[in-house]
Amino acid sequence: MSEPLPFVAEPPGSAAQVTTAASNAAARWGLPEPVLLRLGMSGLFTTAEEVVLRVCRPTAEPDAALWLARLLDDHGIRVPRHVREPVVIEGLTVFAIERLTEAGAVDWEQVGDMVRRVHAIDPSIVEGRYPAPWCASFPHWQLDDLFRDVAPDLSTSARSAIGVVVERWRDVPSRLRTEREVLCHGDVHPGNVMQTADGAVLLDWDLLCRGPIAWDHAPLMTWTERWGGASGIYEQFATGYGRSYRDDDMGEMLAELRLLIATLMRVRAGRTDAAAAREADRRLRYWNGDIDAPQWQPM
Repeated sequence: MSEPLPFVAEPPGSAAQVTTAASNAAARWGLPEPVLLRLGMSGLFTTAEEVVLRVCRPTAEPDAALWLARLLDDHGIRVPRHVREPVVIEGLTVFAIERLTEAGAVDWEQVGDMVRRVHAIDPSIVEGRYPAPWCASFPHWQLDDLFRDVAPDLSTSARSAIGVVVERWRDVPSRLRTEREVLCHGDVHPGNVMQTADGAVLLDWDLLCRGPIAWDHAPLMTWTERWGGASGIYEQFATGYGRSYRDDDMGEMLAELRLLIATLMRVRAGRTDAAAAREADRRLRYWNGDIDAPQWQPM
């Protein structure tokens, strides 16, 4: 049986399309005219009231997102509240979500505890209610295909260095299946966490998936060293979770692979985006063994 697509698998469309949908939804709800914050896999808008609008093209019924939020809340996992029933406008779904207010530095021990709670949820509960594909089924995790695609854009030295890493982890799909399968957030990093007066809140559940426990540890394991994050983020997270995956074969493997895939995706994006091309060059210095390689910039 083929794996489902994640909840959001493609961008919503042009800025004009997304803005029109947000504006129409705001009018239906009696909200002030929304203002675009950013446009990526979703369009995010603020309004003059304490509401954020999110515009996207989900692969499941919009109510699935509300169901998941209730499930997570029932398990003690803090997520943003939906404050209106979602509406569909010309194929785009608009969600109205509470606007959160930051209140200091993130408590990463709380985040680790919440991720532990996510992992304790039986994945079968989610089946048929919210998309939770196998973690390595995402297109960008088809490493051989991704490397083959971008290899012509790499220098000889970078192609050789990265080829060694690709070969080292060629058996990743089979190795992942040997681990206990849990429900994973899928993308735990500082951009998807906010500290509020009530505690840390986990954002962006679009990449919810099934996978090994280390899948949700791997992003933070290199965050301080490669992405310039605050010192000790992962150690605090691991304390809250109840164990660390440093020096664990699966954890170290996934941490390195996430870095590699993030690099190759920037190389691909750099074909049409000058800023992405510059960032790809920064990241490639690391793989080329440059001892002065700069830290990376999230994009």
